[in-house]
Amino acid sequence: QVQLVESGGGLVQAGGSLRLSCAASGRTFSNYAMGWFRLAPGKEREFVAAISWNGGSTKYADSVKGRFTISRDNAKNTVYLRMNSLKPEDTAVYYCAARPTMLVVTTESGYAYWGQGTQVTVSS
Repeated sequence: QVQLVESGGGLVQAGGSLRLSCAASGRTFSNYAMGWFRLAPGKEREFVAAISWNGGSTKYADSVKGRFTISRDNAKNTVYLRMNSLKPEDTAVYYCAARPTMLVVTTESGYAYWGQGTQVTVSS
């Protein structure tokens, strides 16, 4: 079992920045690929970003490429999502997820463990 707790969400104006954190506990964090997904009102949950076990490989959704950066600190069992140039359409609940693989995974079904989510609201 892996427990994931997200933090760092909040209300920000368009063009602003936030950094989300996801703290993991329960198993060896470095054995897991990590991902961020988001769920906006009236939409299905969608992939945002993912990172391999050692941070050597990352993938992003086209909608956030160039604005968001995923990173991880295995010594702190934490994965981050730095979000710059935020837009109102980035408003969503953001979830982190973990998969016991060393590779990057972009599909929701590929993740075994999920956090409770953190709300990000971007005002125009």
